[in-house]
Amino acid sequence: MPAPIRVVLLATALAGVSAPARIWAQASPYIPLDDPRLPLLEHLITRGDVADPSPMVRPFRRSDAVRVLAAADTAQVSKVTREVLRRLRQAYEERPDTYWRLEGRAGGQVYTEARREQLHPAGPDGIRPYVELTGTARLGNLVLLTRPTVEPRLVDDPDWLGRRDLTVAGRVADAYISGQFRYAELFYGQMDRNWGPTGLPGIPLSNYGYERQGLAIEIGTRNLRLAALATDLQDQIDSLGQTVHRYYFVHRLHARLSPRLVIAPWEGIIVAGVGRTFETRYRNPLSIGYLANTIGFGDRSNVMLGVDVYWQAFRRSTLLAQLALDDFWYTNRERNRDRWALTFGATGPLGSSIGWRLLYSQVS
Repeated sequence: MPAPIRVVLLATALAGVSAPARIWAQASPYIPLDDPRLPLLEHLITRGDVADPSPMVRPFRRSDAVRVLAAADTAQVSKVTREVLRRLRQAYEERPDTYWRLEGRAGGQVYTEARREQLHPAGPDGIRPYVELTGTARLGNLVLLTRPTVEPRLVDDPDWLGRRDLTVAGRVADAYISGQFRYAELFYGQMDRNWGPTGLPGIPLSNYGYERQGLAIEIGTRNLRLAALATDLQDQIDSLGQTVHRYYFVHRLHARLSPRLVIAPWEGIIVAGVGRTFETRYRNPLSIGYLANTIGFGDRSNVMLGVDVYWQAFRRSTLLAQLALDDFWYTNRERNRDRWALTFGATGPLGSSIGWRLLYSQVS
């Protein structure tokens, strides 16, 4: 039986077993990273007016947004901020029972460079229409969502891998099924993700490119949570004209050591080669690939190790760091080819309504 079908059947079975009893939490769709209300919520998080529902992990669910908005201390904010908090909470609140919803959005995209990734602009300028339709269904602990778009800008984007000979181009921005339970979540589909400080592409996982299909699982509590994602990467052609298959697996252990401090070690593994498959041993979220595969088997998978640090150091000011080490050789140090990457950040409030954010990132 194909893996995606097994995922759907498993999630459905879990939902059916849990249905007779009162479920701890209903399923909730994720807030897409291009949601027009999200920058305002991120601004409140930057200022420290609202707690970050998932430090250094995006996206988060609508229910997570409602939870932190409801818990915000309105006694320390201005009247305008209190009104913003109330309206955002109303916008993201959902009915507690089963529902389905259709939403549409239409407008135009005006750009000086067509590339989606704005830190490295490229491509021609233009004005193009934009249309999207979002369909959402929630069935107890299951949520299903699809968001197809008509987006002619795509043909001008240097990073777009689809057809460029079309006048009307489009994509599916989000499409997933998610089974959400008290201590576990199972996800299959596609959506933009970013693991790292908000405002820059994360090192292990980012929305720099366009979304791809993936199978993800999260297990644990808000204080200790293990997340893992397995996905295909685009095939490449080597110098001999052979097709190189490429796969990616990344997992992260979120540990909240105190109400103000989160430390999250993570690991990313790229498996690539002519005729290679996504072997099972590379998809174990509880395994340390650097030990089990790089040292144990001594194969040629590419392993990157890293750690995220999130620290609310001074009242509502926060310090962030993401560090990564790639191609680390513990032997043959004279042939050392270690590569590293890092991002440092800090956020906080300024006055009654302004927020500040400092970010520095470097890759060797």
